[in-house]
Amino acid sequence: MRSILLAGAIGMLGTLLGTRYAIRFLVGRGYGQFIRDDGPTSHHTKRGTPTMGGIVIIISVLLAYVVAHLATWTPPSATSVLALGLFTGLGMVGLADDWIKISKARSLGLHAWAKFGLQTAVAVTFGVLSFQFPDARGLTPASQAISFLRDLPWLQLPIWLAVIWIALLVASWSNAANLTDGLDGLATGAAAMVFAAYTFVNVWQYNQSCAWADAGTLCYEVRNPHDLAVVSLALAGACFGFLWWNASPAKIFMGDTGSLAIGGALAALSVLTRTELLMPVIAGLFVIITMSVVLQVGWFKLSKGKRLFKMAPLQHHFELLGWAEVTITVRFWIICGLFAATGLGIFYTEWVVGS
Repeated sequence: MRSILLAGAIGMLGTLLGTRYAIRFLVGRGYGQFIRDDGPTSHHTKRGTPTMGGIVIIISVLLAYVVAHLATWTPPSATSVLALGLFTGLGMVGLADDWIKISKARSLGLHAWAKFGLQTAVAVTFGVLSFQFPDARGLTPASQAISFLRDLPWLQLPIWLAVIWIALLVASWSNAANLTDGLDGLATGAAAMVFAAYTFVNVWQYNQSCAWADAGTLCYEVRNPHDLAVVSLALAGACFGFLWWNASPAKIFMGDTGSLAIGGALAALSVLTRTELLMPVIAGLFVIITMSVVLQVGWFKLSKGKRLFKMAPLQHHFELLGWAEVTITVRFWIICGLFAATGLGIFYTEWVVGS
């Protein structure tokens, strides 16, 4: 437990203190956000706000994980290294995207196919490696079965299809986080709640792990859940600390560097904790915002030009209705908290009822 709390504290202090210097560095070099002309007009005042702040989140999480292990003199696990690898790898894709936007002063970064190709390469690498490194019990970080609260044995996939499934999850969650990052502090605060919820999931899985002889019939076959809790709380702490600077009016944006990295972490946790279908409940806000875009595009094509919302993603619809940005953010945070609590309730209730 000491390593978990230490990682959370260092993650939070890393972004809380480090972001100040990142803002000075980025402002000094003129690395500001380019605002789309077709977005809400209220966003035009944000033009020039430093972006790429997600790099501070990435560095803080990696530092928190390393220091937590050095302080407790425990070796890193393959499971957490894979999670951090996906988190960092997608963050680097986002960094390339942000850099192109800044250097070319445009709202579009990497070309769509280039971005998709890089995301896919990182996702497939993570998927393939997740089926390596068996422990003494033969358990690999990921499972070939699709999972809800644990693996569903009747949804066992061949390994090639399991890798494709993981790649789809990575693409879905990275894009969901990217779409949610549309208002000051919205994605940062929501992500902090989801990662905090997963810290509880990981700790509970560790206490009820099938590795213990007295774990019972409803134990969890999860590789290194304690170390995943270290990663989860480091992520929650880093997002929480960054929120100090990212809350409205934001002094810095995380950019695609942060949003893609956070999406990668969501995907990694869902796969490695064997809760792939529970994540859409805990991170329900991200799902709603993503579905608003899917519905908007689908209805626009089917109706030949009509729109369901004034603008998608959903948060911009409410902006155009006249809601204040802070009001939207706080209300969406409340919705996120309700989803996270519901997901944790489902997770715990299944264990209680089945015991």
